[in-house]
Amino acid sequence: MQVTLAKSAGFCFGVKRAVDKVYEEAEMNSVPVYTFGPIIHNEEVVKDLEAKGVHAVENIEELRTLPKGIIVIRSHGVAKDVYDKIQAEGFQIVDATCPFVLKIHRYAEEYSKKGYHLIIIGNDSHPEVEGIKGWSNPEKTTVLQTKEEAENLNVGIDEKVCIVSQTTFNYNKFQELVEIITKKGYDIIVLNTICNATEVRQKEAADIAGKVDAMIVIGGRHSSNTQKLFEICKKECENTYYIQTLDDLDTRQFQSIDSVGITAGASTPNNIIEEVQKNVRNEL
Repeated sequence: MQVTLAKSAGFCFGVKRAVDKVYEEAEMNSVPVYTFGPIIHNEEVVKDLEAKGVHAVENIEELRTLPKGIIVIRSHGVAKDVYDKIQAEGFQIVDATCPFVLKIHRYAEEYSKKGYHLIIIGNDSHPEVEGIKGWSNPEKTTVLQTKEEAENLNVGIDEKVCIVSQTTFNYNKFQELVEIITKKGYDIIVLNTICNATEVRQKEAADIAGKVDAMIVIGGRHSSNTQKLFEICKKECENTYYIQTLDDLDTRQFQSIDSVGITAGASTPNNIIEEVQKNVRNEL
């Protein structure tokens, strides 16, 4: 049995930075430490933080019922007004927003002030996209993620258009949607804000999946970048399996194959990846 582990599997820079920051704050401070939303889309990490006294809050209203302390902004970032509301409630902010996401916030704010219609390519309900929207003019902001939505886009022909992307969006799909929008003849600026680590991870996953008999994708069920990895691998390898931890892995599925590939989303800890890799090697 040949087992190939993607070099890019696991925590990206932004996620590692945010997770490290939360653990650091929890150890350093006697006051309560919270995260605004789960620090990452990984249940194992969230449970471990809860055991250390760090709790995730989902909205400003919830803050009003909690003892004052520190709020860590996760790597996804938040809308502009959220910072003001958190401080108004008497909490100290520790900003762990990924620098690549902060760059998109600056673009959204800058081009909105210049009168551009901002088009965000990504999942409208994803916290990163919700945060980006909070830095632009809501009357001149459109979120889309499908070919049909791009084809049906109806922005005034005289408007200037600025396109940005969710950092974890599929690069090839981004290019496809940009091409559709460009053909509409707008005065357009395209800013490819997909994180380089995301591009590398997706390309490596596709390459491995195209060469193996089965592919394992590890990550949280709510992780957008892991879901996209699964979709990419599934296109290259029909026998692709999406798991969160070793407990989800049924090794009987791999008994009659010669090669397995393994990759993982940006919010998957190394210990989970190593556990899966070790088990696959030992069992098969």
